[in-house]
Parts: sequence; structure tokens; C-alpha cells
Amino acid sequence: MRVEDVTLPEPDASDQWCELLIHTATPEVGKQWTDTGEIHEQRDLKGRAEGETRTVPGHPALTRILRQHIADEQLQPGDLLFQGEFGGILAGSVIRRAWRSARKAVLPPHVFESPTGRRVYDNRNTRLTKWLNDGIPPAQVAEWAGNSVAVLLATYARCIDGQLPDLKRRLEAAGDLPEAEVPGTG
Repeated sequence: MRVEDVTLPEPDASDQWCELLIHTATPEVGKQWTDTGEIHEQRDLKGRAEGETRTVPGHPALTRILRQHIADEQLQPGDLLFQGEFGGILAGSVIRRAWRSARKAVLPPHVFESPTGRRVYDNRNTRLTKWLNDGIPPAQVAEWAGNSVAVLLATYARCIDGQLPDLKRRLEAAGDLPEAEVPGTG
């Protein structure tokens, strides 16, 4: 992702949500598996037409982090947002080491040793589950995630938890059944 793919609101704007424009995926697949001999392979987004993009919202906390990072690193619009040692793509091993260190620093030992959040990719699962549990409509979550609604619900429907009391209140408020008349009162 390049700096120009991040839309940051003005610092004094009331809405501090940023937007991240995703163009391609660049997974680390290994030199032996690419046509170019590079470690990473650039691909179009899964399930999208060639050249199609998707926009993902960034929480105000992420906006603050990105704004500071861009300023600290003096990044220009065409620069990679997070760069490797020589300005190229950040190595997967560096990302994995940083993730492991961050987990170790904040998690109790029994959670650190568990599979919870072991892979960086697990953040995606956590975020999608959180959005669904927060009541974001599945169609919107699927759009942001780059999934179909069917795939999203097949994968995450069992993770949705804690919404039943709110759903019951909403159904009650809708008042879809008329009040029954008590015999002898009307």
C-alpha cells in the first residue's frame, strides 16, 4: 500500500475516519513459485474484476497512527506506507517477528502460547467477527473484506454473539402484532 492510497481527514475535521484504498494483493509466496523469481507476487484482488479496487474504513486511532508515521518517516505520496530496509516491500519475516514481540508484550503467557492471534492474518478474522458482532450489516462487512456475503456468513455466522437482547428489543418496538383484547373489557 502506498501513501497515496490512504485518505486522511484534516486534523481538525469532526470525522477522523480514514479510508484505505486496496488495489492489489502482494502475498509472499517464495521465489520458486513466481514467474519473476521475486518472493512476492502481485495479484488482483480475489473475487474482483481485473483492476478493481476496494475501500476499507480506518478507525480514528489508525488515522492518528498513520498521520504520525507518515510525518515521522517523511513519506511522499508514491512511497510504500511501510517499507523494508531498502525502501521495498517489508519482509514477511520482519512482520512476523514484530507481531510475535507485540503479542508477547501485551498478552498473558497462557494466551500468548495459545493459537489466539498467532498469525498476523488472524487480525482479519478478529476484525470481521467484531464488525458483525457490532451489528454492521453483513453486506457492508463483506464489501470491506472483499468477500461475498455467502462466504462471510458461512465462515463467521457462528461467531456472532451478544446481539439477541438488542434484536428482541427491536422486534418488540416494531409492535408487529396487535394487542389482544381481553374478554369483557371492550
